[in-house]
Amino acid sequence: MAERWVVNASPLIVLARIGRDDLFFALADQVIVPRVVAQEIMAGPKDVAQQALAAGRFAIIDTPPPSAEIHAWDLGAGETAVLSFAVAEPGWTVILDDEAARKCARGLSLKVKGTLGIILLAKQKGLIASAAEALRSLRAIGFRIDDQTARDALKRAVGEEWNP
Repeated sequence: MAERWVVNASPLIVLARIGRDDLFFALADQVIVPRVVAQEIMAGPKDVAQQALAAGRFAIIDTPPPSAEIHAWDLGAGETAVLSFAVAEPGWTVILDDEAARKCARGLSLKVKGTLGIILLAKQKGLIASAAEALRSLRAIGFRIDDQTARDALKRAVGEEWNP
C-alpha cells in the first residue's frame, strides 16, 4: 500500500533545519502540505523550511472545513487542516508532533506519525546511519523530546542507546 502523508509545520520545519526534509520523500510515495500550514511557515522567520516550500518540492493543497468533532478540540489552524484533510481523504497518515492533535487523530482512527517516528523509520530503512545522532541534531535546534522517550523509542525500534 502506498504511503501518503499530510504534513504539519513542526515536522517539516525541524527536519528541514537539520537538512533531512528529504526523508519525507524517501519514506512516503506522496507528501502534501495544507495551504494554511504553508502560509504559517512562510509567515515565520526566514528559514530553510520556507526554501523547501518555495522550491515546490511539497504539494500545497486546500483542505475542507473541519468537522464539528475536530473543531471541538480547539487545535491550531495547521493541525486542524491536517486532520480535516485526512478525515475527508481516508488512507493518509497525519504527520504531527502536537500531543493534543495526535490524541485527536487517534480518536478519529487516523494513522499518525511524528518527527520521532520519521527518524526511527528512516533508520529502519537504512536511510540514516544513526537515529540517536539525528535526535541529538533535532534537540540542538530546539526540538523537545525527553530522555526517557528517546531512550525507550531508540532501544525498542532500532536497538540504539540514547546518550544525550
